[in-house]
Amino acid sequence: MTRIRVATYNIHKGVQGLGPVRRLEIHNLGHAVEQFDADIVCLQEVRKLNHREARFFKHWPEVPQADYLAPEGYHAVYRTNAVTRQGEHGNAMLSRWPVLGHQHEDMSDHRFEQRGLLHSEVEVDGHRVHVVVVHLGLIRASRVRQLGQLARYIQREIPEVAPVVVAGDFNDWGALLSNPLATVGLQSASAVQIPTFPSRVPVVQFDHIYVRGLRPLAQHVPRGRIWWRMSDHLPLIADLEWVPVGG
Repeated sequence: MTRIRVATYNIHKGVQGLGPVRRLEIHNLGHAVEQFDADIVCLQEVRKLNHREARFFKHWPEVPQADYLAPEGYHAVYRTNAVTRQGEHGNAMLSRWPVLGHQHEDMSDHRFEQRGLLHSEVEVDGHRVHVVVVHLGLIRASRVRQLGQLARYIQREIPEVAPVVVAGDFNDWGALLSNPLATVGLQSASAVQIPTFPSRVPVVQFDHIYVRGLRPLAQHVPRGRIWWRMSDHLPLIADLEWVPVGG
């Protein structure tokens, strides 16, 4: 039976710290992504470019962060959510399997937060799986509206019988999420809360993986100093298996 490992990670734009003491973590994040050994990696706060940071850091990668983080042989898909004076950042999806297509939808609820979803169709061992990467807003009312938009998007763009993975930084510990996502057949990959934020002393789970047509097997969060140094979030990793038709 086909098994799939999915990881989601808010990489905090590859930089930690503030001001002149900030440090570049994108190289360590590249090693981390390889360690996931995931078939699909969903990333948030990924920089396409940033002129200020490229001037500040001597070893700033010459390629966009999604391409830099993709392990050898993986396909990288990136779409911009936010455009600033210094550059662009958004969501990315890295896949060990072929990517058949992708699209983006703006989810910005107000002018102070630019948000979006990235939808990719991936062929996994002969099966087509739809992967949606999201990064929801900081304001609760915004998240309510964005969850409604996400549900409508799935109803409109993804066949009802198709397997789906929705993963990302929801900026919510789960109470708000279950009902809207259940309307399109999605369930959490974990029955219990696994804190992912803040990374140094995690107390809430902001990062989630929801699935349809796939059976959750296990879910875990790597811990330790090396992980909390790389981002303000911890990565979340889920092992899933294909659900046979009628299974």
